[in-house]
Amino acid sequence: MSTDLPARPAPAVADVDPSAPLSPERAARVEELLAAMSVEEKLFQLVGLWEGRGGTGEGGDVAPMADAMQGDAPDSLEGYAQRGLGQLTRVFGTTPVDAVEGAKGLVAKQRWLQEHSRHGVPALVHEECLTGLAAWGATTFPAPLSWGASFDEGLVEQVGAAIGASMRSLGVHQGLAPVLDVVRDARWGRVEECVSEDPHLVGEVATAYVRGVQSAGVVATLKHFVGYSNSRAGRNLAPVHAGPREVADLLVPFEMALLDGRVGSVMNSYAEVDGVPVAADASLLTELLRERWGFEGTVVADYFSVAFLQTLHGVAADVADAGAQALEAGIDVELPTGVAYLALAEAVRGGAVPQDLVDRALRRVLTQKAALGLLDPGWDPAAGLGPAGDGDVEAIDLDPPAHRDLARRLAEESVVLLSNDGALPLAPTAARRLAVVGPNADDPSALFGCYSFANHVLAQHPGTPMRLTVDPLLTALRAEYAGAEVVHARGCDVDTEDTSGFGEAVEAARGADAVVVVLGDRAGLFGRGTSGEGCDAESLDLPGVQQQLLDAVLDGVAEGTPVVLVLLTGRPYAVASALERCSAVVQAFFPGQEGAGALAGVLSGRVNPSGRLPVTLPRSVGAQPYSYLHPVLGGASSVSNIATEPVRPFGHGLSYTTFERSDLQVESAEVPTGGSVVASVVVTNTGERAGADVVQLYGHDPVASVTRPVTQLLAHARVHLEPGESVRVLLDVPTRRLALTDRRGVRVVEPGAVQLRVGPDAEHVELTADVELVGDAHPVTTADRRAVLTAFEPLA
Repeated sequence: MSTDLPARPAPAVADVDPSAPLSPERAARVEELLAAMSVEEKLFQLVGLWEGRGGTGEGGDVAPMADAMQGDAPDSLEGYAQRGLGQLTRVFGTTPVDAVEGAKGLVAKQRWLQEHSRHGVPALVHEECLTGLAAWGATTFPAPLSWGASFDEGLVEQVGAAIGASMRSLGVHQGLAPVLDVVRDARWGRVEECVSEDPHLVGEVATAYVRGVQSAGVVATLKHFVGYSNSRAGRNLAPVHAGPREVADLLVPFEMALLDGRVGSVMNSYAEVDGVPVAADASLLTELLRERWGFEGTVVADYFSVAFLQTLHGVAADVADAGAQALEAGIDVELPTGVAYLALAEAVRGGAVPQDLVDRALRRVLTQKAALGLLDPGWDPAAGLGPAGDGDVEAIDLDPPAHRDLARRLAEESVVLLSNDGALPLAPTAARRLAVVGPNADDPSALFGCYSFANHVLAQHPGTPMRLTVDPLLTALRAEYAGAEVVHARGCDVDTEDTSGFGEAVEAARGADAVVVVLGDRAGLFGRGTSGEGCDAESLDLPGVQQQLLDAVLDGVAEGTPVVLVLLTGRPYAVASALERCSAVVQAFFPGQEGAGALAGVLSGRVNPSGRLPVTLPRSVGAQPYSYLHPVLGGASSVSNIATEPVRPFGHGLSYTTFERSDLQVESAEVPTGGSVVASVVVTNTGERAGADVVQLYGHDPVASVTRPVTQLLAHARVHLEPGESVRVLLDVPTRRLALTDRRGVRVVEPGAVQLRVGPDAEHVELTADVELVGDAHPVTTADRRAVLTAFEPLA
């Protein structure tokens, strides 16, 4: 039996802990620099520099409004950083930069700062790392929605450690991930960057990723704090109208990753929540983060969000006013460059902006640099580089076999089998002629999310090779079905109205023993794709004419011909008709560079699918925004003509074997409100092949002082079983998983009855047990345990 328990591999190169307290020597160095720096030198430590104009050349921006927001500031180190520099922005992630040459260039930049700025303080270097390090030739892992679909925090932690090791080998100190936004509206373009619509699942997976990255000595960054995904109409960078109870639920994953993952950095959200921009909200950035949660790391600005206080939110008179508000609220570092903070020098000298605010931010910035070793005497920017940390930059390989193996494993675990009438698995011996149809079948970039280097940067450099060996699904299917004739017809593009290829596609399908139709998204930025940042959806129908292509193929094939739909998407789409008409439907959320092989393996049966939906599959766009965590009034109702129930529920996923869940037990029928619920359930593989089940324990709170979700995930456990094998899964669940914000606005666990439920997903209940929470209402504090404890007892 393999339980797929969370693993914490020892990093190969980490010799610093970015979240550890400073030694007395390092703390003294921080205070020494703080006392010695001029106002301008201090402010330059609080900003970044984005060389190369932030990717705003031909092809478009890689950050919102980058061309307009960069202004006329110098974009070279020599012209910008005579007084020092806080951060270097995306040295490897702005344009295609060879890893070895980039590492050598970065060493030269750091030495320039050491030699030409008065105090010789190196810059902290940050990069995007959401689907792997966003650098040319680096392993591209599955997108975060696939992390959630795997329900495997242990594997995500290993992925995070691999990503952190790649960053460390180049001299990168901070990664701008993970995303902890909770999915609330499938129309939002950045759904692909999120883990789930369940806050606790988001928190568990994100905490694991943080631990992995920081085990390599690299600072992880939680984003986007908070509310960003709750935007009106699912639009990017739009107002958020959420009450304090809803905001409190959205804060859950941030608290988990901050307190349990000891994360080193937090990035503010672009959102304005109930009319107050987060970038200027001291109640969130200081009172909550610092005073209540005890966060001691740095708060970094999402790109241009400080200046946006003037240009987009209209709460600042000019950029200096915007900088003063953000600094007071608690943003320590302005990224990606210093438009606003560098305008504060005269205001600080004149007393309009208190010097203490500058020193507060600077102390945090220098403390983090000290923890990373950057302030140590004799620090050498070349030391610690290379895969073994021995300074051998010539040996840097950003796509080693071990990383590709992790990408493959995560891709395989995250594929979700939505429906199957028995057509799958389609054994290689069962198809002499296989037709592969659709725009995403022969496009390797269809496997990647928006924040992959391929779609984020290379898409703006036509003709530049990917530097990764990435098979599209068509190639993987030809390898998987080596003895068959595999024919291909594109049929249409992802997002055009051109149907001229339909005839060829139908003809290819008509003569086949089986048909695989590969549809979905093209990830991109700011309208250059169908999914990704700034690529929001007005409809949840498949983009362009893809649904019509599928219908044409289904109408054109001979009766009895299996038609399997494979979805490569960044969001869940409304595909009810496909679920009804297709022989099987397989969902993959941008499964990364090894995704094609994983999908081919699922189709052939070489891989037994075990992914589960981390988001509900909607029936229509009219049900948005939607979450399975809805109260009674949020469900289907006879008083509305809009059907809100999803076509597949949260947690759904089929397998090629069968599992039986039985004998749900609770350790005690009465549990203190400040305690934990200990439950166990037996899982048996009743099928004929090995497979992994995801045990899902839900809670139903029938009566509370405020409305509660009809059901909510309390715990999960991924367990791999051989045929006939059984295991008892024990789940120790802290009662704070049932916490609510009461009518006084206090986060509490209330006494009363709770029904525990076990089933294959959030909708179907197979087993129940009753527990009574007893005692007074328990005020939730940071001292309360957040993590579920899991154990496994093999049974004969």
